[in-house]
Amino acid sequence: MNLSAPTKTVFYLSLILGALGVLAAVVEIPFLSGISFLLVIVAWVLLALGALLPKF
Repeated sequence: MNLSAPTKTVFYLSLILGALGVLAAVVEIPFLSGISFLLVIVAWVLLALGALLPKF
């Protein structure tokens, strides 16, 4: 299995989703606080797919 670096778009999108998830867990944000754990999981999966799949 060859790993590759994710594209900048995937990296920045996962960074934003992860940061929003962590921020929503710490500070009460009306819609995002309920799904903060899901946001972090989606960010992690997106980053993992970016590393596993070429050109993603």
